[in-house]
Amino acid sequence: MTALSQAPDRGGPAQPLLEVTGLVKHFPIHGGLLGRQVATVRAVDGVDLTILKGETLGIVGESGCGKSTTARLLMRLLDPDAGRMVFDGETVGGSDQAGGIALRDYRRQVQMVFQDSYASLNPRLTIEETIAFAPKVHGVPAQEARERAHDLLAAVGLAPGQFARRYPHELSGGQRQRINIARALALQPRLVILDEPVSALDKSVEAQVLNLLVDLKEKFGLTYAFISHDLNVVQYISDRVLVMYLGKVAEHGPVGEIYEHPAHPYTRALLASRPSMDPGQRRTEPPLTGDPPNPVNPPSGCRFRTRCTMAEAVCAEREPAPATLMNGHEAACHAAMAGSGHSAAPRIAA
Repeated sequence: MTALSQAPDRGGPAQPLLEVTGLVKHFPIHGGLLGRQVATVRAVDGVDLTILKGETLGIVGESGCGKSTTARLLMRLLDPDAGRMVFDGETVGGSDQAGGIALRDYRRQVQMVFQDSYASLNPRLTIEETIAFAPKVHGVPAQEARERAHDLLAAVGLAPGQFARRYPHELSGGQRQRINIARALALQPRLVILDEPVSALDKSVEAQVLNLLVDLKEKFGLTYAFISHDLNVVQYISDRVLVMYLGKVAEHGPVGEIYEHPAHPYTRALLASRPSMDPGQRRTEPPLTGDPPNPVNPPSGCRFRTRCTMAEAVCAEREPAPATLMNGHEAACHAAMAGSGHSAAPRIAA
């Protein structure tokens, strides 16, 4: 009998696994002789997202848009400045809250795989010890934890007899990332957050790891939050996609709607920037120019307006609310919202 098993589904399949509302994380900048706070980096500035049970939510955006900070907030490696997180119907934050879930229990059910496969592993621990460490901390007997480590090694495609006693420096990048995946599964979580898990791998190994993630999701009944800058990878593995820009959600919806009918100018620019294998379809001019604005002093209104070819006066005057389109598709753009005052906005039916 396993001493540690996957937590039960409390709310049924219709209840989201994780709901996040108004998530905020600002980092202070200190300067001067006295080291006082002189500015604030608005890394995550009011993010709402929902992760449904059994799905893969892809989170995309340029470097610096807040993807990795959002991942660490979801994992609660960072404490949010504001916002509410509800995990399967229970508020995340502490056992003293009515109807809440303690951070220790939450973190056992939510695990994370990081981008740097080598820095994520303790070089002094063998692979077997690395995977078995967390179960032992949570009360699993040492022998059972080792057996679980061997089972997970086999599940990620590494022979236990060959790899259990090795150290991280003896493995390739792809093998180390498989170890990180096995370690994340050791506590039998329900949600796995994958922060750029394949960006440091070559394409052949990347494909193997992606296929492994798909197989493990089916085998263990997992839910994924998959963070990447690679739009092709996100399209392959995701059920829904959330596009971030400068700490805010620009657009989100089913993967088919986002890739076939993007409604936000930033999403369209990202998709147009993908390299094409057809020489006749290659671009001679970049679809998006310039760098994202400074998150210390973001633009007023729509944060994308300084790089947007559709920007008008209304875009600077007020921040766009998410416009509901169809099939769960939403875009935070004045041009997509009926009656917003933008010249390209749909007209309100009489």
